[in-house]
Amino acid sequence: MNNLQKRILTSFIILPLSIFFVVKGGYFLTFFLIFIFFAGIHELFSSFKKTTTIIFLCLTLILSLFSIYFLREESAILLYLAIAVPISSDIGGYVFGKIFKWKKLTKISPKKTISGVFGSYFFSIVCLYIFFETYDVISQEVGFRELLITIIFSSVAQIGDLGISYFKRLEKIKDTGKILPGHGGIFDRIDGLMFVVILAFIINFFKI
Repeated sequence: MNNLQKRILTSFIILPLSIFFVVKGGYFLTFFLIFIFFAGIHELFSSFKKTTTIIFLCLTLILSLFSIYFLREESAILLYLAIAVPISSDIGGYVFGKIFKWKKLTKISPKKTISGVFGSYFFSIVCLYIFFETYDVISQEVGFRELLITIIFSSVAQIGDLGISYFKRLEKIKDTGKILPGHGGIFDRIDGLMFVVILAFIINFFKI
């Protein structure tokens, strides 16, 4: 089984499970977040050596997990969007990057391409419209605010992805772990998501 096949198979297992725990909430979500926390901490101390990197990523992980728990209770719809957009952004970047193979975006992450950036935004916007159609209980159409938030979420997800790639490059490692076949470690999967859910928490808390 090649890496792509492992990636797809793992996604088919992990994604539905993650969605189940988040949507279910309560003790299910608490258990899930605790598992992510300890798995993430294990990766931090196993893969990274620089103290500043460990402290920064540890604080980011804690804040992101707290944000998920808080948003699930206070604004579940915003949380679901904050999770859906980074996933769509990641898929869009991967698909467009593979198909169009444009110029490389940065040396920090050699696999990132300019076409991938466009793909990330495109898939994120499509995700937004599908999201609103799915949650038709929202008595409003997609407006400028929702579109702007989605673009910002996608941008933050991509920057977060590059940020984790930068830290990995400093440590000269490819993946933060091997817990997710085809994907790497926990931080390899939630790199952009962490920063987006924190931003979503700020938006909700300050009623932006």
